[in-house]
Amino acid sequence: MSPASVRAGNLIRQWMEDAGLRTWVDHLGNVHGRVEGLNASAQALLIGSHLDTVVDAGIFDGSLGIITAISALKVLKSTGKLGKLKRPVEVIAFSDEEGVRFQSTFLGSAALAGILPVSALRVSDKSGVTVLDALRENSIDIAEESLLQLKYDPASVWGYIEVHIEQGPVLEWVGFPLGVVQGIAGQTRLKVTVRGSQGHAGTVPMSMRQDPMTAAAELIVLLERLCKHPKDFLSYDGRSNCSTLESLSSSLVCTVGEISSWPSASNVIPGEVTFTVDLRAIDDAGRETVLYELSNQLYQICEKRSVSCIVERKHDANAVMCDADLSSQLKSASYAALKRMTGATQHEIPVIMSGAGHDAMAMSHLTKVCSLLCRLNNLRK
Repeated sequence: MSPASVRAGNLIRQWMEDAGLRTWVDHLGNVHGRVEGLNASAQALLIGSHLDTVVDAGIFDGSLGIITAISALKVLKSTGKLGKLKRPVEVIAFSDEEGVRFQSTFLGSAALAGILPVSALRVSDKSGVTVLDALRENSIDIAEESLLQLKYDPASVWGYIEVHIEQGPVLEWVGFPLGVVQGIAGQTRLKVTVRGSQGHAGTVPMSMRQDPMTAAAELIVLLERLCKHPKDFLSYDGRSNCSTLESLSSSLVCTVGEISSWPSASNVIPGEVTFTVDLRAIDDAGRETVLYELSNQLYQICEKRSVSCIVERKHDANAVMCDADLSSQLKSASYAALKRMTGATQHEIPVIMSGAGHDAMAMSHLTKVCSLLCRLNNLRK
């Protein structure tokens, strides 16, 4: 609901209308464009992505999925086939997937999927403006009791497709312009606080220190080792099995993105160090196994170093598996399109995991989903 996002929504709506779609903006700022086809009462195919992005994410983040959908329907309009679709097709530009302003992801898609709590409308930004305030400032009036009315009837929806940039190097590495998504990784975010004994950098002997910074450094290196080589840490017992370990070996990623110390002075042994952990895997059971092992190892290191550790789980999202039939159709279409474009017989279209979350995660609570990831450097050509 920034001035820029409102302008973007208006422009997308114009493009939708130019493609022959009936348009509207709902009470959470999602922009919709729909064509009914031959049977308006049939289940609708939803295609979309988000119109917002994060700082320095690039011009294709989110917007690619919207533009490709509108472009495809515009081609059908120009060839006289738009009205001959067997089912309704609806393009949705979701208003807020990233959560940049309100730190609440999937606002737009979660509302349509029926999983957005009413409390989300009362979340405020750094200036104290709530989601409700921001909507009303832009002449979108929504009452808390009417939020549930945004939810789509699952019986009216056939499926959801999302096209997105890959946001990673895998497709470039294998030499393919696109890949079909097998699933979206589950995610856990932790906040780890390590407390020791603050002291003067020049007067406390090394043997007498309880330094939370060096303890945090060892914990971070442990995390890297665990996530690079999970088989070295996890055993074949009730908490782990062969298939889980195999899945973790190919999908597990762990990141420490923030670290801070107090009092943060060059000549002071810190009294407290805090860092974040972002842990993702396609296997939810495997992710929990890694978290269990990480917790055990973490507390052992803290005890050995005579510091205290507090681990807080800040965010959890389960993995989402894409629908096999939809993905198969998307894979066949991709194969045919690449063959037409290049004139050569293509190898098998790669099936990859998406480590980044997308609106498809929220929409999976409403309907079956599938996704196509595109290689970024192909788009820049």
